[in-house]
This record gives sequence, structure tokens and C-alpha cells, in this order.
Amino acid sequence: MGETRPTSEQEPHDTGSQEPASGVPVKKTVRGTHPGDRYIRVVRSTDLRPRSAEPRYVVAEPTEPGSGIGRFYRQLRRLIIGPPLRTAQEAHERLTKAKALAILSSDAISSTAYATEEILLILVLAGAAAYGYVIPIGLAIAALLVIVGFSYRQTIFAYPQGGGSYIVTKDNLGTGPALVAGTSLLIDYTLTVAVSISSGVAAITSAAPGLKPYRVEIAVLAILALVIGNLRGIRESGSLFAVPTYLFIAGMAILIPLGIGAAWFGLFEPHPASHPVPPAQQGITLFLILRAFSSGCTALTGVEAISDGVPVFQPPEAKNAARTLGWMVAILGSLFLGITVLSYHFHLTPSEDQTILSQLARTVVDDSPFYLYIQATTAGILFLAANTSFADFPRLASFMARDRYLPTQFRYRGDRLAFSNGIIALGLAAAVLVVVFHANVNALIPLYAVGVFTAFTLSQASMTYRWWRREPPGRHRTIGMMINGTGAAVTGVVTMIIIATKFLAGAWIIICIQPLLIWMLTRIHRHYERVAAQLAVPARPAESEPAAWPGPLAAVVPIAGYNRATIRALDFARAITADVTAVHVTSDPVEAEQLRQQWRDAEIDLPLVIVESPYRELVGPLVTFIEQLHAEKGDTLMVVLPEFVPAHLYELPLHNQTAWRLRTVLWTHPGIIVTTVPYHVGASVVGTGDASTTSTSPARPGPVSGRVRDPEGPADTGLGEGAGAY
Repeated sequence: MGETRPTSEQEPHDTGSQEPASGVPVKKTVRGTHPGDRYIRVVRSTDLRPRSAEPRYVVAEPTEPGSGIGRFYRQLRRLIIGPPLRTAQEAHERLTKAKALAILSSDAISSTAYATEEILLILVLAGAAAYGYVIPIGLAIAALLVIVGFSYRQTIFAYPQGGGSYIVTKDNLGTGPALVAGTSLLIDYTLTVAVSISSGVAAITSAAPGLKPYRVEIAVLAILALVIGNLRGIRESGSLFAVPTYLFIAGMAILIPLGIGAAWFGLFEPHPASHPVPPAQQGITLFLILRAFSSGCTALTGVEAISDGVPVFQPPEAKNAARTLGWMVAILGSLFLGITVLSYHFHLTPSEDQTILSQLARTVVDDSPFYLYIQATTAGILFLAANTSFADFPRLASFMARDRYLPTQFRYRGDRLAFSNGIIALGLAAAVLVVVFHANVNALIPLYAVGVFTAFTLSQASMTYRWWRREPPGRHRTIGMMINGTGAAVTGVVTMIIIATKFLAGAWIIICIQPLLIWMLTRIHRHYERVAAQLAVPARPAESEPAAWPGPLAAVVPIAGYNRATIRALDFARAITADVTAVHVTSDPVEAEQLRQQWRDAEIDLPLVIVESPYRELVGPLVTFIEQLHAEKGDTLMVVLPEFVPAHLYELPLHNQTAWRLRTVLWTHPGIIVTTVPYHVGASVVGTGDASTTSTSPARPGPVSGRVRDPEGPADTGLGEGAGAY
């Protein structure tokens, strides 16, 4: 371990050669290779063992890549997602109520752009006479919104750590219902991204029909932009995405009063709707009304997002989250009812060319600049509505990964303190849905509401059970049980209505996929439990000696030739065990005989096995020999791979990467340990006998040879590795 730097001429020629005290660096001046060159070498003791058995903590700083490719990747990464943040900065990444409303409510508020249209798509089947049910259905959905809002307000204060339906259900009803809630939300968040992005594209193509053939491409690019924005961190994405949300709210706050003024007060003449109501295709039935109601319930999607994301708020988290939830319910209810009432009054009809909101804006303000403003802000908030899922999906995935139901990679935060793996996984899944369903909102909507209302029902049922089980009798418990019990009952009925009315329209896909997803999560959990049980360390008395390796240990060293890399790997293996075997695979008898002669000349006291490969295979014969040797030797066999490491990454393709291929094959074999001894070209390497090395090393067992240890240079083995390493 040494560092060198040029020194001035005034420095002494030599400070001595005494051994430094343990752990204390000592500066030495040594001569360079040219006359007059002198360098300072920092020498540390080779005894770096801690003075006690107590664990020690050090703080690691970000490392700088050594290669040009690494530095380019680092710069590109920082350009896209920004420089890394310390874990201690997490508290500073919290959101204000204003930013949280934009991030966590954009999904729910944006649903006003298509919820009324989903109601009309069903009612129009019964002709103009069915339009009389638009307002009653809208009022019923608004009442349901208030009930669900109050219910989730209770959840916020009961579970300020967040996690939403999954955490609440797991804590009260157990693992099985929790997995149903968790998978429902995972599916819902994925569909939220697909539906919101597709709706945003529909708003764009309503104003610019020429872009309709490119709607899938536009949707995928929008998802990519959201992924990058969220990888930059939740605070930065909040600042970036807050503006479109408030621009949409402001635009609707102007459009709806203008529409009311034109409809009932005659302030100006509205423009007639361009799409008349088509003739009735069927009569008005209870089933038709229930279908329209279930379709309109998409307005409630995203209501749970604030209770899921309580930890992202600034302190006091629960209080700020509850206030933000109240703002969201008020804004969502007002916009939804306003659009629904005006759509009824102007008899707007769903069309493939224009959304209902686009028709409403044209009816009120015609093709004015304000119409373009409405369409632009609608597209903006619909694109950003997906951002709610990018805030909640990764957090939920981290909770489920913590409980060992999802891969552990979802637990960890990335450079910007965001759950990067969850963000990327959500983006990929949503992009697949957009491509498969061709960014068609009407095709995606039937899949949409099943999951969210299932989660609603389980969450509220869990809260009701929690009030009954944990709270003492009294007025507070009674009110809580009434609020959450009403929420559970109402959302449960709505869930059954959605399943019944949307089953053939696509809800069956979710109903079939969810059990499969639960089965997969259960298998993942069993795997982690099995691994944890096998890795558990039994208790050992304090006075007992350190445990020795259980059973015999042998080593095999695959070699490509006789060279420094080979000798270094053999030395390493001999330092661990005396039972070492070298093996060489060849298809050339002449080359094999040369290696045998070099082995004899070097007087290496280790057995060498040469495996002939008549079909010129390398990895297969090596693996076969290793498996046979493992069966012969006993419990554990260590495979020591000498690996050639070039000075530059771009030189890697010049070598056959045999060591990597062997590791890939052998790592699944129980009882076989694979380790790599790299030989770095251009670096001073301990253990090669190179007199130019400036490193120090601890004492170790003797070399594998008594006479010749260090050949003058590498030999070409004919196996694709000029250095003779794998």
C-alpha cells in the first residue's frame, strides 16, 4: 500500500528503513529509475488488525471512476439525474403542502378530464332520454368521494408511516388480505400511468388530429420523461411538476364559471355541440345505470395516494397530509360536478375525435387561445397524473420488499434518494401496457377501477376492525367505526358493481392476473425465508474457539499457460490449502507438451492435469473435470481462476472472458467456491516476484516452486488469452 509523488531536491535522500508502528504512516524517500529522481513513499504497517473485537465505522466518500468510459458514464448520469445526495439530506427532500398537492393529487384531479366522459359513454347507448341520469350519478359519485376522503383521513393519523392499504390491511387482517391489497395497488398504479398518459395523448390529438397516428410514440416518450424526472428526486420532481397542475386547476376555475354564465345567465351565446346524441340502442335499465356509475367511479382513482405517501410531507407529516387531502377532495369534487353538470346541459356526446372536455371548452370559448390553453394544461396534468404513481408505487414496493414479498432491490434508494428500481420497473410496465393497448383510454379503463376499489374496501374494513379491536369504548371509537365502516360498505358494493358490469369488458384480465401475481409474491417470500433459515448462524458459547472450516478443502486452478498470472493464482491457492491441482484444457498436443516441459523445468511441486479437448471446447471440459474432482475430493472444492485484466476497458473484447463464463456456470453448483485472482496489466502486483513493485505485503506461505517462480514474460497459449489468464 503506497502512494508516490515527486519531491523537491532539498529533501533528504533516505529517511531510513525502520518498520513503522502499527497503523502509523511513515514517509520514506526512495530513488526513482532515473538519476536524480526521488519520490516520497507512504509506508503503513502490514498489521492492520483492529485492537479490539468491537465493530468499527468509517464514512465512505463517493469514488471516482478510473477509466474514461467510467468518467463519461458518471458525467452523463449526473447530467440526467443530478449529483448524488447524502442520506442525511432525506429530511430536506420533504414536500410542502403545495408541492404535495401537485404530486400526490394530480392523479385524482386529472381524472375529471375523463370521468364524466366514461359516464356518458354508457348512458349514450340509451339515447337522449338517459341524459337525465347524468347529474344523479355525478352526485352519487361526489358523495362517495366525501365518504372515502373522510375514511382515508382516519388512516393518515392511524398510520403516519405511510404504506396505505397494504400496511393497514397487513396490520389488522393479516398477510393474505394484505397481499390482495398490495397487488391491487401495484396494478392500479401501473394502470394509472398508462391511462393518464393515454388520456393526455388523447387531449393532444383532439387539438392536433394529425398527431393521432403517433399517439403510442408520444405516450412512451412521456413515460420516459416522467421516469427521468422522478429519478432526480421527489423534491425536484415536485418543483418541476407543480406548475402544470395548478395551471389546469386555474383553467378549469375559469372555464366552469364561464360555462355556467353562458348556460343559465345568458352572459354570452355558447357554440352548439358538434356531435348530436345518437339514437337509442337499448332501453334504460338498472344495469345500464350501474354500469355508468361504475365507469364514473374512475374519478376516485388516486384518492388513496396522500395516505400512502404521508412520510414525504414536511413535519408535522400527518397534519399536513390530512389538510392536503381535504384540499384535494374539495377541488376534485368541484371540478367533477362542474364538468358533469355542463356536459348534461349542453348535451355533449362522446366522440373518437374529441374528448368531452375538449367539446366543452369549444362550446364555451370556441377555438380561442383559451381553448388551446385548456387542452395544453389538460394534457399536462394528465401526463403528470402518472407522477402520483411514480411517487407511491416505489414506496409501496419498498414496503413489500422489506417484508420479503418483492425482490430486495426495491428496498434501496438511488443517488437522489428516490427508490430508483421501483421507478424504472413502473415505467417499463406502463410502457408495455401503452404499446399493447395502443394508448386507447377506453380499452384501459375497464381494467382500471377494479384494483383501486378492492384496495379501498380492504383498507376501510381494516380500519373498522382496528377501531373495534384497539380503541377503548367511547364516542371517539364509535365515530371512527361509523366513518370507516360506511366507507368499507360503500366501496365494497361499488367493487362488486364494477366487477359485475366490467367483467366482460376487460375486468376479467385483472381478476385472473391478480391471483397469479399473489402466487409469485408468495414464492418470492418462501425463497427469502428458506435462504434466511439456511444462513442463520447458531448460537455459540463465548468461550469456544473460532469455528474451523467444516470438512476438507481442496483447490483447483484452471490455467491457460505458464506465466505470472498462473503462478500468482497457484500461490494464492497454496496459501489456503495444501491440496491444490492445476488443470489445463488443450486441443493442441504440441502446446500441451510445451506446458509439461515448462512445468518440469520450473520444478513446481503441484499436480498438473492436462485435459485434451478434441472438439476444441474449453468451458465444457473444464466444468466436467471440476465436477468430477469435486465428487472425488469431498465436501468443498475451491476453484481459483487467474483472470487477465487489461489496462483499459475498451481492451476487454480482445480477450475471451473465460473466467467470467466459468463463474456463470459454476456459481449454481453447491459445494464449489469460485474465486478470482486478477492480474492487472501495467500495475505492480504483489506475489509475482516483480522487483519493480513498491507495495508491501504480509508474510504468506512459500511459493509453488523451489527454483523458477517468475517467468520473464507471458506466453501465448493459443486459447485466446495472450497473457495466459482466463
